Amino acid sequence: MRGERVNRRDFLKEMGTALGTIAAVNVVPSKVFGANDRIRIGVIGCGGMGTAHLRGLVGMSKSGEENIEVVAVCDIYEPRKARAEKISGAKVFHDYRELLELKDVDVVWIATPDHWHAKMAIDAMEAGKDIYLEKPMTHTWQEAKEVFRTAKRTGRIVQVGSQWCSEPKWKKANELIRAGEIGKVVWAQTSYCRNSREGEWNYPIDKEASPQNLDWDMWLGWKFGLAPKRPFDPERYFRWRKYWDYSGGIATDLFPHVLHTLLTAIGPEFPRRVVAGGGIYVHKDREVPDTFHMIADYPGEYSVVVLSSMANEKGVSTMIRGHEATMYLDGQNISIEPERIATGKEQKTIELPPVPDPLKEHHKDFLRCVRERKEPNCPVDLAYKVMVAVDMAVLSYREGKVKMFDPAKEEMIS
Repeated sequence: MRGERVNRRDFLKEMGTALGTIAAVNVVPSKVFGANDRIRIGVIGCGGMGTAHLRGLVGMSKSGEENIEVVAVCDIYEPRKARAEKISGAKVFHDYRELLELKDVDVVWIATPDHWHAKMAIDAMEAGKDIYLEKPMTHTWQEAKEVFRTAKRTGRIVQVGSQWCSEPKWKKANELIRAGEIGKVVWAQTSYCRNSREGEWNYPIDKEASPQNLDWDMWLGWKFGLAPKRPFDPERYFRWRKYWDYSGGIATDLFPHVLHTLLTAIGPEFPRRVVAGGGIYVHKDREVPDTFHMIADYPGEYSVVVLSSMANEKGVSTMIRGHEATMYLDGQNISIEPERIATGKEQKTIELPPVPDPLKEHHKDFLRCVRERKEPNCPVDLAYKVMVAVDMAVLSYREGKVKMFDPAKEEMIS
């Protein structure tokens, strides 16, 4: 289903006005952490992914693996509040803005639906918090631009939640490419495929959910211009990734994982042209496609192809093709296979240490960067560039058009 896009101009206008008057804004200075200082955490959004983050953080805190403490949690659904409180013992909030007012919250984990990411991220950074922001970075590319600008102006640390970026092979691949191991990059491919009889994102719906225990208007965010006002609908709340108002489906849920890593290897750029295709071929209970593909052309003169289906689990190998060799990136290690024209080059495999738990390592990388004020493994500039490509793909699919971008002006051309 294509059709018109959700109008989010109120939020973007508000952000543009605020960021256009930065001289009047008092930037809260970043806290300097000593080696023995405890980092105090607030978690906003305690659904499936938010709870996974929460359990991991509480586990590292209790074991002493990290000097951290979860002191605040926030959600708008009462059963999730109760679960988060039981897991963490933290103070519970209904309105995330009250959580951000706490001076003893140093960093914030944001794990809400996509349409809330930008506003919460910007509000958190303005409140002086470093942020771990679940992928996708935002719902639209314009919002990503505002999040990026806010991060640079305030000096906040931003880790976007693509945990595979904390696997060492992607930075190693970048070193090899820059060293000329595969010659000029020509094109790269990757995929993300799943399959289930019920259809992806058909999460269970709690029978007890009602307007009495779920703040529907706050979740929609229609008062902030984030999504249209609609009647209470548990289907949309629990299965929100199926609807354009809150998600881009495959493009925003899964493509950031593979594009963040692939562009870490190649080197991040804005795309200049993106086209996408696909459709709802099997699961007819949704607005977003169950099969989706995109091709992105980059100023560095190479193309990236990303393929996906939620109705067949067989994807394609992840590889980067150069003029002189091809780099294979499936699994833990990196393999390089020379082209016939590349005389003198030999096939090789670079063995790398395993990462048993990429999500934990991604958490730990963020916490290290908060202490040391360094760039994390999935930084805000990489995520901004990826979000532009992802959103251009969504727009291409919905409008049936090739989308063009001007990297110099950071603006959509068509």
